[in-house]
Amino acid sequence: MRGVKASGWGICAGLSSGWGWVFLLVEGVGRWIGRAVGFVVVVFLSMEGMLFWGRAQYVLIPMDEEQVQHLQAYGVMYRVLAAGSEGWWLLNYRGGSFAFPYRADFVADCQRRGVVYHVLSTAQWNRILEEIHREDRNMDALRLVKAPRIAVYAPPDIEPWDDAVLLALNFVDIPYDRIYDDEVLAGKLVEYDWLHLHHEDFTGQYGKFWAAYRHTQWYQERVRFLEAIARKHGFQKVSQLKLAVARKIKEFLAGGGYLFAMCSATDTYDIALAAHRTDICQSMFDGDPADPNANDHLDFSQTIAFQNFHVILNPYVYEFSDIDMTHRRKVPRERDFFVLYEFSAKLDPIPTMLTQNHTRVIKGFMGQTTAFDRTKLKPYVVVLGENRQAGEVRYLFAQYGQGFFAFLGGHDPEDYQHFVGDPPTDLSRHPSSPGYRLILNNVLFPAAKPKKKKT
Repeated sequence: MRGVKASGWGICAGLSSGWGWVFLLVEGVGRWIGRAVGFVVVVFLSMEGMLFWGRAQYVLIPMDEEQVQHLQAYGVMYRVLAAGSEGWWLLNYRGGSFAFPYRADFVADCQRRGVVYHVLSTAQWNRILEEIHREDRNMDALRLVKAPRIAVYAPPDIEPWDDAVLLALNFVDIPYDRIYDDEVLAGKLVEYDWLHLHHEDFTGQYGKFWAAYRHTQWYQERVRFLEAIARKHGFQKVSQLKLAVARKIKEFLAGGGYLFAMCSATDTYDIALAAHRTDICQSMFDGDPADPNANDHLDFSQTIAFQNFHVILNPYVYEFSDIDMTHRRKVPRERDFFVLYEFSAKLDPIPTMLTQNHTRVIKGFMGQTTAFDRTKLKPYVVVLGENRQAGEVRYLFAQYGQGFFAFLGGHDPEDYQHFVGDPPTDLSRHPSSPGYRLILNNVLFPAAKPKKKKT
């Protein structure tokens, strides 16, 4: 037969010229079906391969010197957790790097923020984990499981100074609620995992700004504002109001909350708790004189970080107590630094997290409370960073009840000596600030909350 190939169907077609066209039609349909099935199988296998590799890929954000946007990396990691994904904090691996499962929107976030990242295969990720888990490596991979709910204890009005934590949170777009005395006394702290104390004076002395600023409008408005809150809650004095707030915060901490404070909020918090049975405020602050023997009546059983200190009752001295080293320090600016201690990542993950950085040496910065006297620390307080030669503790941490707290001395890591009325720090000029990394380490810490294991 002409025009018919010697196929199986063609041979059959030769048996009967009348039925040949039928067999040709069936042969064509069969071939089409075979090709279609083959195409479907190839596409299915290809899709399976893509899905497999999509699940297998990870993203690494290095936090060593390769990174150019260290601060923004914390914001990316927070949003990964907020989106419901898990992540890892690779302690002591390349400056405390972050990692998370690959997703296109996570990568796009890195790209928008200028954050350096690397996409890893499963094999590459497993090799990193193998290195981290080696017994001779001081590293660990800590799983991050949730985005912490953040509150900042700060007055609603604008103050004539800036807060480094607020600057950091705003810069990297980590959401937070701003709360103050009304919310704390109403029991709202249970809604949060992490609380930052803005530069508050918990002693009721209005920051001891009276000597220098009592004639300024902002100071007078501040006094009226706090006195109104005190009356609203049935207190005769602002010091009584602040003591009640401090106790509520202490309950939050003991119940499993995380507390972070800088500058004057660190020592005035403990001073207020210790002075609960005496009066340390002079008449210009609360209408009656301070107890001249106030230091004999301090109760250090109520404090969380400091003990055996003495309060300064003189209203003309811009200092609260001898906890702070500011007026005793003799450290020239060019030698003002502190060193972060290195902890065991596998045995002490909490202090290791809080000290993750791309450098161990942090340049110093001053504040109303700049540094802490080591002799005033409670025995269980862990020193995270200090200038040992100057005898200054700059950064500390401890567990209290079921919760944790960390105090960092100084006002602004990128403004050596910030004064009232100075403009805020532009963090776009300091995208890899080691000092601000310490702040953001604390912000991200509750995402893991590992059990404390002290070496």
